[in-house]
Amino acid sequence: MKDEVITPGQVVELSGLVRRITAPNPGVMTGPGTNAYLIGTGDLALIDPGPESAPHLSAMLEAVGKRLRWILCTHTHLDHSPGAKALKAQTGAEVLGFGRVPDDGRQDTGFAPDRALRDGDVVECGAFRLRAVHTPGHASNHLCYLLEGERWLFTGDHVMQGSTVVISPPDGDMVAYLKSLEKLLALDLAALAPGHGHVIEKPHDEVRKLVAHRLKRERKVIEAFAKKNPATLDDLLPIVYDDVSPRIHPVARRSLHAHLLKLKHDGKAIEEGDRWALK
Repeated sequence: MKDEVITPGQVVELSGLVRRITAPNPGVMTGPGTNAYLIGTGDLALIDPGPESAPHLSAMLEAVGKRLRWILCTHTHLDHSPGAKALKAQTGAEVLGFGRVPDDGRQDTGFAPDRALRDGDVVECGAFRLRAVHTPGHASNHLCYLLEGERWLFTGDHVMQGSTVVISPPDGDMVAYLKSLEKLLALDLAALAPGHGHVIEKPHDEVRKLVAHRLKRERKVIEAFAKKNPATLDDLLPIVYDDVSPRIHPVARRSLHAHLLKLKHDGKAIEEGDRWALK
């Protein structure tokens, strides 16, 4: 299933039902770009239309022709849902998603789904069905979509290939994220189709690896307090993330904050102003 290089604008057939078109927005946070997934052979559904982008809109329109009926968004971060508005205007397709959340500076505040979805809701698409799986953590309104029968899960930013997911409080929540990862282990899955990167063909192995990684990072946070307790986020950051490039530290700082909030939730840490202490 893996092609060597993900090229923006290229339509890549992943299965008899699934094709991928990647937006031209590569970067530190987005990897090769945001993946839009086109599903179906008759009436079509598209998952994650991506950012506002004229070239990406043209690529999607060329691929769908006049057959697009459903536009599904995994969440409302700016690289996933803003493209829905223009795509709907051109095709008349129905827009679906969880809905908006309070603006934290990272949200598509103009997102307005025609139909709000909640955990377990099924979108009947004629020849196929997509089931919404609520997976808060990276974003409180995050949905994955399960292509029933094929057992493919379209994971948005809940699971990304090639990198870990940033958890950015206040909308991002590490406690919720770990619970949402565990939720995937109960699903019968054949593959994960992430919002960034290639298809993941060993879903449960990948999820277990992500859980282990997060718990290992949590242990590093606890161990860092041996050097300074109490400590600020900036005291802990270079210790906890000594294994990543300093250029990533501003982003890593958000996930560190999420780990500390989880430790507070678990009764293991206390917060006093801008300082944190291990109990």
